Amino acid sequence: MPRGRKPGTKNAAPKPEKVAPPIATTLWAAADKLRGNMDAGEYKHVALGLIFLKYISDRFDARRKAALTDPEERDLVDDRDLYLADGIFYVPDRSRWDFLKENATSTKPTVGELLDQAMLDIEAENSSLRGVLTKNYARQELDQTKLGEVLKLFSDIKFDDSHKGQDVLGRVYEYFLGEFAKMEGKRGGQYYTAGCVVKLLVEMLEPFKGRVYDPCCGSGGMFVQSERFVEEHGGRLNEISVYGQESNATTWRLAKMNLAIRSIEANLGPKWADTFHEDLHKGLMAKYVLANPPFNDSDWGGEKLKDDGRWKYGVPPAGNANFAWLQHIVHHLAPDGYAGVVLANGSLSSQQFGEGDIRRTMIEGIEVAEPNGTKTVYPGLVDCIVALPGQLFSTTQIPVCLWFLTRDKSNGISRDKKLRDRTGEILFIDARGLGTMVSRTLKELSDDDIAKVANTYHAWREVGGRYVDVPGFAKAASLKEVEAQGFLLTPGRYVGTREMDPDDEPFESKISRLTKDLRDQMTEGMALDERIRNALAGVGHGW
Repeated sequence: MPRGRKPGTKNAAPKPEKVAPPIATTLWAAADKLRGNMDAGEYKHVALGLIFLKYISDRFDARRKAALTDPEERDLVDDRDLYLADGIFYVPDRSRWDFLKENATSTKPTVGELLDQAMLDIEAENSSLRGVLTKNYARQELDQTKLGEVLKLFSDIKFDDSHKGQDVLGRVYEYFLGEFAKMEGKRGGQYYTAGCVVKLLVEMLEPFKGRVYDPCCGSGGMFVQSERFVEEHGGRLNEISVYGQESNATTWRLAKMNLAIRSIEANLGPKWADTFHEDLHKGLMAKYVLANPPFNDSDWGGEKLKDDGRWKYGVPPAGNANFAWLQHIVHHLAPDGYAGVVLANGSLSSQQFGEGDIRRTMIEGIEVAEPNGTKTVYPGLVDCIVALPGQLFSTTQIPVCLWFLTRDKSNGISRDKKLRDRTGEILFIDARGLGTMVSRTLKELSDDDIAKVANTYHAWREVGGRYVDVPGFAKAASLKEVEAQGFLLTPGRYVGTREMDPDDEPFESKISRLTKDLRDQMTEGMALDERIRNALAGVGHGW
């Protein structure tokens, strides 16, 4: 099991897993041949469904072989409960990978028809998968010959590691999700959040114990990273429980498969549903909320929810859901809970349609008259704001930031660490200068970048954390300073300008060196001009 920093330390964040194991790119290249003219959004489910089927079939076969060698279990090899007791899906005879590989033909029944029936049979045997699996492999757009070839290629890959294939296959699945998100552009953002952004959220919140909630969970990346974080930092997975909701039917199915591959037990509700209009987790109070809601959503149906009880800090505008998401998250936040939310930068400074007033009350707190005549004071919530660099998302170019919220800034415990009273402050971090370009259009935060931001936040929150402001990067601003800025939360307004590196070269020496460099460059330029004139003269175009 990989290890990072232990609980209670503040060294660098754990080394990341490779972007993908080598087999991921091999499988992607092979599977992509099958796509043909099919839209990436449709083909995504074809490829990911095959990966999922391969995984559950491999795990079933391994458990079955173990039972056959055990005299006490040999008679139970066809008993469904033997597998379910170990968290393994039961796979019927004609749904097993070996059967499908041996019968993969383009004639009747086609491999697509066999796959569709295999998925139906698996759903019939495993109630948690009903309505989840892909069942359109017999469609006309899929070349059945190529589908059989891809199935056989997948057969040659052994998903083997210390975690029964979960680590490798999980990363293959994650790699495929990322590649499809890039292909789908903006639509891909509905189910996929940049991995480095998720890692940063998790490193800052440190979800070690309690309920973890994501009201717009996409394909479940926040949950995967949270469980990975607990493992890497020596925690116990049985001490966190996962809750999520997703409004898109196909994305909800992706999340169910993604989490099943990781053996993560999660309550995503009995169906897909709109979080604002059909909250499937009413009454849930979560210790940690991690979310990447749709940016600046103008079609969230806010006009129907003007009197909703979740809007303690102000009624969000019908034309933008940013402050509706923030308040829904606060509604589900435990008294000692913390939330990390990815939002468009406009949420930090917008003044239209009352958004500035909502932001102010979320900073200062507000006293609300309740229906029974009493008054309730809702405290200020904003703990930290992080401005992220551009180009982190392959699916959008909108500049984004992270909001960190808590109901109780006055004290508390984070793991085994005491937290200091921060009621009069907000931490601003300007991380726009971090990140490294990994392609022509995409940037990533490195482990060192993530550690720099997360450790700054922890040092500021914790008693004895030895936090100091860093010009151009971090500033602990008082609420008076925030008020003086009109309750705008753009970090660049507070952190100031980065200090320049000291320059010890004397002025006379520097000007002599620069003058010589300029003279040499001008001489070289004149020589180049002369060569160009001579070359043109040689072809009758001199002057």
